[in-house]
Amino acid sequence: MPPTLLAIADSPSLDAYSQVVTGAVERASPAVVGIDVRREGRRAGSGSGFIATPDGFVFTNSHVVHGADEIEVALLDGRRFRGVLAGDDPDTDLAVLRIAGSDLVPVTFGDARAIRPGQLAIALGNPFGLECTVTAGVVSALGRTLRSRNGRLMDDIIQTDAALNPGNSGGPLVDARGAVIGVNTAIVAGGGGGLGFAISANNAQRVAALLIRDGHISRGYLGVAGADVAIPRYVQRLLALIQTHGILVHGVEERSPAEVAGIEDGDVIVALGDAAIDGMDALHRALTNAPLAPTTVTLLRRNTLLRREIAPSKLQPAR
Repeated sequence: MPPTLLAIADSPSLDAYSQVVTGAVERASPAVVGIDVRREGRRAGSGSGFIATPDGFVFTNSHVVHGADEIEVALLDGRRFRGVLAGDDPDTDLAVLRIAGSDLVPVTFGDARAIRPGQLAIALGNPFGLECTVTAGVVSALGRTLRSRNGRLMDDIIQTDAALNPGNSGGPLVDARGAVIGVNTAIVAGGGGGLGFAISANNAQRVAALLIRDGHISRGYLGVAGADVAIPRYVQRLLALIQTHGILVHGVEERSPAEVAGIEDGDVIVALGDAAIDGMDALHRALTNAPLAPTTVTLLRRNTLLRREIAPSKLQPAR
């Protein structure tokens, strides 16, 4: 009988790095799925995904399944299921499918806020239809921003040098324990596989919960791109701030509510109305499923606390 991955991981013939990688793959791979899509009766593409819950919810990318007439989900054990679209959000490039299977093995989620550049990152998926392919690298950077296929900015993106190829989209990016830290979403064309990007697991779980509940995301729109940033201690003391983090703005869209309100690159957003904003997750929560009304945004600009009036606009769900 051929050795299992677990047996291989325990083999003394493997170096420590290989044992870590094979062990992580052993834990995560049973949840990885292949996704085939048909439109108007014809095969229209394929991608990857992973089982997120024991009752059959599967995470993948919106661009893998958006507009599909039929979706087939293939498990590593050979079983195939019809995938039913539970929710789709092109603005974050996330979608949730539901399959009617038993004895499903879900992933374990990690905390993407705890990862650091340089740590091990392992990508699993089905590039070019090749079942459960593994590539390994490191987390290259955090807090990147990408544009989704409908032109909106996606924040809190993880950059990795783990090779991603067509068909990897929607598969998991896992850490050394095999826990999911991201959802693979894009590569830079011509990057030679060295520039891959994944949606953080924390953001994916937050969006997926709303997709499962409502089928789409209703959100307000400010028009900023940013990344979580720590507020220096001397600034906290100078301004008597309780919170330790905010959002560093590194992009403001033209004619957006943020531009109208006078938000600039380099500002740090620390509050929206009465809600403290200590990171992108907090901002997304404040803008998601909340009544839209003019409010104030509180900013740090060159160690000065500013308040500006802002009127979030309604961001319509993509169809």
